[in-house]
Amino acid sequence: MTTPLPFAVRMLGITKRFPGVVALDDVTLEVRRGEVHAICGENGAGKSTLMKILSGVYQPDCGILEVDGSAASFTGTRDAERSGIAIIHQELALVEDLPVAANVFLGRERRGLLGLVDDRSMEDECERLFSLLECSVSPRDRTGSLRVGDQQLVEIAKALSLEASIVVMDEPTSALTEAESVRLERTIQRLVSQGTTILYISHKMDEVFRLADRITVLRDGRHVKTVDTSATSPREVTGWMVGRDIAGHGFHQERPRGAKILEVRQLTLPWPEHPRGYRLKDISFDLHAGEILGVAGLMGAGRTELLEVLFGAGEDTWTGTVSLYGKSVRFDHPSEACRARIAMVSEDRKRLGLFPDLDVAGNVSLCALHEALRNGLLSRAAEEDLAAGPVRDTGVKTPGLHAAITGLSGGNQQKCIIGRWLLTKPEVLLLDDPTRGIDVGAKAELYTLIDRLCRQGLGVILTSSELPELLTLADRIIVLAEGRLTAELPRSGATEARIMEAATAG
Repeated sequence: MTTPLPFAVRMLGITKRFPGVVALDDVTLEVRRGEVHAICGENGAGKSTLMKILSGVYQPDCGILEVDGSAASFTGTRDAERSGIAIIHQELALVEDLPVAANVFLGRERRGLLGLVDDRSMEDECERLFSLLECSVSPRDRTGSLRVGDQQLVEIAKALSLEASIVVMDEPTSALTEAESVRLERTIQRLVSQGTTILYISHKMDEVFRLADRITVLRDGRHVKTVDTSATSPREVTGWMVGRDIAGHGFHQERPRGAKILEVRQLTLPWPEHPRGYRLKDISFDLHAGEILGVAGLMGAGRTELLEVLFGAGEDTWTGTVSLYGKSVRFDHPSEACRARIAMVSEDRKRLGLFPDLDVAGNVSLCALHEALRNGLLSRAAEEDLAAGPVRDTGVKTPGLHAAITGLSGGNQQKCIIGRWLLTKPEVLLLDDPTRGIDVGAKAELYTLIDRLCRQGLGVILTSSELPELLTLADRIIVLAEGRLTAELPRSGATEARIMEAATAG
């Protein structure tokens, strides 16, 4: 009989309260040294709060924390780092105007002669870390110029630079493509082989079951169950997460396809500073009312750039033609696209979607605020009336219209953003990776919402870094590879293998 490994982390009876909310209620977590331990649960289950206590961001109201067999009490992240704990947060916390290397070593800058910052040493170490992650980010790049997926890799490199013995990964692949996720998994396996303990938070059951030795499930701030991965199944785990059985969500009943709404021909977006010379090259496709057009591709394939051009939010140097109901259009600003009944939900919910200083009603009503003006002044009652419909129709779970938007789960925040755009009465809805960082239960609700909107006649263009999501929702899928369209597949002919083959076409 094999003797169990000693515990790297023990969290016993942890309770944490915030005003009006019990985030954690008597939670116990025991993690063995050198294992990958997955922590699963819906948004709001308490996963991130528990990990923030472990990493010193929060202090528990009561409970015991032990690290490597010794009692621990952290008053900040520096204390946790000194105990060998690093955390990769789901929400990016980078200084956009700094170079990548400066972000990786922020607050821990390496210094040379006379105490001056040693940029060369930090850049060399970044090169090593990015080589480990098998990515091509330059340490000298301005961090704000990077796409979300590359910024996520910077956060991962930042944690790895600490050479911690315990690494917490909170949704580390939420902004990564399938190929980048595979590379990260190889890095995790290397770390574990060196004795590192990994606490892994993810909503992606395929990742959890590939990587984790054991799984702990939280629900509503309470510990539900800890099991060996080999002793359970993805369906059983999702059932524990949401307190009910999650059936497969497929929308295979054919949607009635309406008239052609959007026509794109030979769309090209130059990229002069890049050896390739373009971000998009000769892209052509159509979109009909009542259909969902999926856009697949690896990071850097041009998915986001394509949607930004259509919405007037990208660079204005593109060539080709975009026609709406047969009339050629060219939007120089999103406000023009909005007036033409096109709406876009961006991939970076925190940075480009939410207004944290506004409440739920303020966030939802923002794009139609003129309708809430009375004699030139904002009427709170009119704003509430304006927001109430989308909040109800999209199924937002909120204590009230004046609740803080930051207090909602990721899924409910995303519903608020979709509700905001529905107030503009769009006929084309652009969704850029809309379920990134959202749990399995909320995903199912968003899938149902998107399907319902489509059946009401909306034309939807959907990008996703998760191929099963595209195969679940899309009527057709176009595949981009390095800025070119390499395949167009009907739902009946689309498989993960065929999509990946087209996405990796040179």
